[in-house]
Amino acid sequence: MQHEPSPHSPDRTTGEAAPLSELPINRPTGCPFDPPAELAQLREEQPLRRMTYPDGHEGWLATGYSTVRAIFADSRFSSRYELMHYPLPGGPEGGLPPAPVGDMTGMDAPEHTRYRKLLAGKFTVRRMRELTDRVEQITEEHLDAMEGQGPSVDLVEAFAQPIPALIICELLGVPSSDREIFQRQALTLTDLRSTEEERYAAWTGLQEYLYALVLAKRADPTDDLLSDLTTSDLTDEELAGVGGFLLGAGLDTTANMIAHGTFALLSNPDQLAALRDDPGLADQAVEELMRYLTITHTSIKSALEDVELDGRLIKAEETVTLSMEAANRDPRRFPDPDTLDLHRKATGHLGFGHGIHQCLGQQLARVEMRVALPALLTRFPTLRLAVPPEEVPLRTFSTIYGVHQLPVTWDKE
Repeated sequence: MQHEPSPHSPDRTTGEAAPLSELPINRPTGCPFDPPAELAQLREEQPLRRMTYPDGHEGWLATGYSTVRAIFADSRFSSRYELMHYPLPGGPEGGLPPAPVGDMTGMDAPEHTRYRKLLAGKFTVRRMRELTDRVEQITEEHLDAMEGQGPSVDLVEAFAQPIPALIICELLGVPSSDREIFQRQALTLTDLRSTEEERYAAWTGLQEYLYALVLAKRADPTDDLLSDLTTSDLTDEELAGVGGFLLGAGLDTTANMIAHGTFALLSNPDQLAALRDDPGLADQAVEELMRYLTITHTSIKSALEDVELDGRLIKAEETVTLSMEAANRDPRRFPDPDTLDLHRKATGHLGFGHGIHQCLGQQLARVEMRVALPALLTRFPTLRLAVPPEEVPLRTFSTIYGVHQLPVTWDKE
């Protein structure tokens, strides 16, 4: 009887492992926090592996920590969308379009540098720490509302989404009454099930609103980041694009970290107790949750020239998919990586990316998580899931992993 070769089997003619036929995306059943199991096997066998993309492109998949980090830091790899091949089915026909105006994620230097320099000073550690009092106030307001509404709520809707939404809207000078619009549009843009038409409509609606907001800020500046930027050399179109980029980046990611992080803690009672009993552990807890969950799980780069890495030759114009979720579970960098350990010093994780494109708002996200998670656990010491873990709806088909809803309950005093 003839057996089909394993997808990891070496080619008998070259001795090299056959290219992957697709990017592994199916997570283990019953393990809502673990990456696809196949990624670990690939990482151990070959941290840089040939992979066939849905459009037929022969590119690469990087899964090892040192490999992924090296590519992030290497200027020979481009972040321009139009040079990339999309690694998942359902990508735009004819390839990815160039980055919209203001979207720094899809730019290379010097264009990226111009935007980054203007914005970096607005998101320093010091400035974000100055926001702590406001984050604490907003957090307490939502905990009060939960207590009045409870003892059962959807934590995503009642707590995880509104906190970062309010903060980023205040930073940009967007009326808080509009935050639901931006959250809905951000979800549309990150949901892999959204059609190209739906994504385009969400982005267009966002840009039209922000363009009008920019004109209002130029005419009557207020104390916010968008008004500050009107004194720069950015055009109205560029300002609207930057605003949309920051809103999209600052809402969905942090909201999912708060919600999915709570889910992970509720599923690991010993770690939950450690954080609740020692709020001083919050800094380490945030870094470990970022590593362990890696909700922004995948990135893409394109080689601008031939690059030799890990003994392999990546040729110019070849796309490399970076699996940050696999890299952050690499045992060569993080011992016992599949265990959530809030006492671990998880510095160096790739949850915020690495290199010149490392998350601009990472300090803001840290402040929000450092405040929100301990406050939630302290206010509701009996907090628990209101449904079995397997019934929590997961955002499986999204570029930002997490939960759609997180039904929780607690004992009323």
